[in-house]
Amino acid sequence: MKLIIQIPCFNEAETLPETLFDLPRSIDGISKIEYLVIDDGSSDDTSGVAKRYGAHHIVRHRTNRGLAAAFQSGIDAALAAGADIIVNTDADNQYAGADIGKLVAPILDGRADIVIGDRRVKRNQHFGHFKRRLQVLGSFVVKRFSRTDVTDAVSGFRAISRSAAQNITIVSKFSYTTEMLIQAGSKRMSVCSVPIRTNNVERPSRLFKSIPQFIMNTGVTILRAYTMYNPLRVFVLFGALAALIGTVPIVRFLYFYALGQGTGNIQSLVIGGSFFTLGVIAIMLGIVADLVGRNRQLMESTLQRLRKIEDQITAGNVANALFDTNEVDEPVVQKRTGTKG
Repeated sequence: MKLIIQIPCFNEAETLPETLFDLPRSIDGISKIEYLVIDDGSSDDTSGVAKRYGAHHIVRHRTNRGLAAAFQSGIDAALAAGADIIVNTDADNQYAGADIGKLVAPILDGRADIVIGDRRVKRNQHFGHFKRRLQVLGSFVVKRFSRTDVTDAVSGFRAISRSAAQNITIVSKFSYTTEMLIQAGSKRMSVCSVPIRTNNVERPSRLFKSIPQFIMNTGVTILRAYTMYNPLRVFVLFGALAALIGTVPIVRFLYFYALGQGTGNIQSLVIGGSFFTLGVIAIMLGIVADLVGRNRQLMESTLQRLRKIEDQITAGNVANALFDTNEVDEPVVQKRTGTKG
């Protein structure tokens, strides 16, 4: 059983050594552990530090693409490198490396496809009061949208089985955390949480500049992901609401028309008819979007089969060639062997 621990990085040369040193060297039930660093277009020496301090694989983006793209590049590279389980952790050493054993245990036992590290936000002393409340509220919303029993939806400390990783594709440009859960819930994967410890992180987040920006970006990500996997429900709900609003002025017009006063209330008919027509169009768009979604499911199934074929190709030592693309702007994987620094 091979475990690859991936670490998305953007200008993390200062904190990366501590994070790598904290990672486990052995875990019961795991025969091999490797570390993979995704350098998302860093301007510092993140890649050099990763080489010197024991990273077995390095994926480097030529430009900064964002956390979601870095996460997906790491998943692709880990699958190509033969990972049976993939653990994602942050480069700022927020999560305790010793808890990785707890994180992978449900997958090893066959109880889960995805395991989320629960930071126990309500009682976490490393978070401020407002942040704790915000995290609890956000997790509740994601829990309802994803239909998964997750208590810390935006935790980046998570373990993924190989089959689950092959069946998930992140398309968001902001963050992978919520979209991944919505996908997992839509595809009826088994998702569970385990309590973990956290370390205090002094520097501000590099994912967002302010709390309002984080809320807006996360909200858009949730709405987009949910609509992508439940288009008919979203469009029918919107269409029904618009039609209901349109019905009110139409009924008003009919009431006055029955009293012989219809000519003075024609504006009600116009407004009501517009809203009702908008609702019908939205429902029709929902039907079309649902059909498009079925085609997307077929493409995802094809992608999953392609990844299984790549597994067979990997046995012929072609894995690195799949990512060594100097002519286009794609990740470049470098493999490092030897003792850890």
